[in-house]
Amino acid sequence: MSLKFHEIAEGSHRILNPFTEEKLMLVGEICQLKPGMRQLDLCCGKAEMLCRWSSRWGIHGVGVDISSVFIAAARQRATELIVTDRITLVQGDAASYAAAPHSFDVVSCIGATWIGGGLVGTLSLMQQALKPGGLLLVGEPFWKSSPPEAAYAAMELGKNDFASLVGTLDRIESAGFELIEMVLSNTDNWDRYVAAQWQTIDDWLRANSDDPDADDLRQWNARWKRAYLEYERDYLGWGIFVMRAK
Repeated sequence: MSLKFHEIAEGSHRILNPFTEEKLMLVGEICQLKPGMRQLDLCCGKAEMLCRWSSRWGIHGVGVDISSVFIAAARQRATELIVTDRITLVQGDAASYAAAPHSFDVVSCIGATWIGGGLVGTLSLMQQALKPGGLLLVGEPFWKSSPPEAAYAAMELGKNDFASLVGTLDRIESAGFELIEMVLSNTDNWDRYVAAQWQTIDDWLRANSDDPDADDLRQWNARWKRAYLEYERDYLGWGIFVMRAK
């Protein structure tokens, strides 16, 4: 997905993953957040997690995202929730963000482990900014069951891009971390995340029919809609995994 298509498709979303507000706040409770704790969120999107957690628990946070559109929305959300004094938002490449070593109580990367070439590489990248004993949070898809061969091409994924749930555990442990909690999405969460994009894209296309990328976006949406209904809905899960270094 191009960045432009990503920004259009998720224009109406606050949480840019198949996750609910209730589950997002549950993860915050699991992390036992307290006033003054610091969180670094890589690929923060519209920073709903940082802003809501700062509003509820008084944490300080830094969010990094490459999208100027999402960072602008994040700044607006921080203003709405009156947390601008506690949240710093940076437009840039999360993979190369230079955080002070061991300076954050929580480091998160929710749904974007491509920044480190996959789960294991991203965990290594994240660990550099984490205080000893701190928590890493990763949002990651997993295979609910093995899909047919045709599914990989339709979803533009390789077999090893993701793992089963137990395979995800293996990857976490191989990177030197202990999985201590998880909160998983269900099919309805996926439907609300994905299907809402179809309407957002359709609205945008109707209002921007002369945009030079309109035809490509229309074709992209049709292809991914079919891939979701035929394969992704049945075979791909998603969750936030909470871990500590061993």
